[in-house]
Amino acid sequence: MKRVLLGLAVALVATATLAEPLTGQWRGYGRRWVTPRKPDAAPIPGEFTFCRLQYTSVRSEWLGTGWNTDYPDADHNLPLRYSELTTGDVARVGPDEPFHAVVTATDDALYACPFIFASDVGTAGFSEIEAVRLRDYLLKGGFLWADDFWGDYAWRNWSIEMERVLPGYAIEELPMDHPIFHTLYTVDSIPQIPSIQYWRQSGRVGTSERGFESSTYRMYGIEDDSGRLMVIMTHNTDIADGWEREGEEEAFFYRFSPNAYAIGINVILYFMTH
Repeated sequence: MKRVLLGLAVALVATATLAEPLTGQWRGYGRRWVTPRKPDAAPIPGEFTFCRLQYTSVRSEWLGTGWNTDYPDADHNLPLRYSELTTGDVARVGPDEPFHAVVTATDDALYACPFIFASDVGTAGFSEIEAVRLRDYLLKGGFLWADDFWGDYAWRNWSIEMERVLPGYAIEELPMDHPIFHTLYTVDSIPQIPSIQYWRQSGRVGTSERGFESSTYRMYGIEDDSGRLMVIMTHNTDIADGWEREGEEEAFFYRFSPNAYAIGINVILYFMTH
């Protein structure tokens, strides 16, 4: 595994010049913003569009900002690296610029997304119609990745929402021999990736943002009746920060970004082929 990730790190460094300047470089200039776009608005359509789920927050979490946590740079950087490290085709704004979109659960454009990503989901609260629409989307073949929710309270809140969206479907921990961990890169453990703010505040050593309460980090899933994964959840880790902040600090990049991209690219390839 270490050799695989080292090779991925080298590949990322080698391809970085193809994508300069990398987004995710806040460096004191404030947060970059991209006005949300619909998934069917890509000037250059492609086989993959990164779609983010916009939801209403009913509570707050430390270091989170709700649906737009890690937006828009994570949404830009993952499809960029996916296009550089695989032969996969992505939707684009221009020849060298990947396209990403934002949807709500009640937006008809939701069904144009083969994949939706949600951050800081421990704060989410769905209306009845949103729960019904998400259920319909997932049971018809859609795929949801929930990331960056920490501790027991966030887990409890998200679990309740998932029971409303998919009543009767169980949340199960995914074993490390699951195919999702071996589609391209061999992933033998889920990394705990903190926000770069927490990592810096900890002296660049800490990864558990809630201390002992978030010391266990796993990927969980919900399958449909045929065994197809509809939902994955990365709990007590912020995989998207490894994408969003890759260009800000070399030490953060080498420690966290190869792991984050290995999982991200594996997940894309898995749901695109299942």
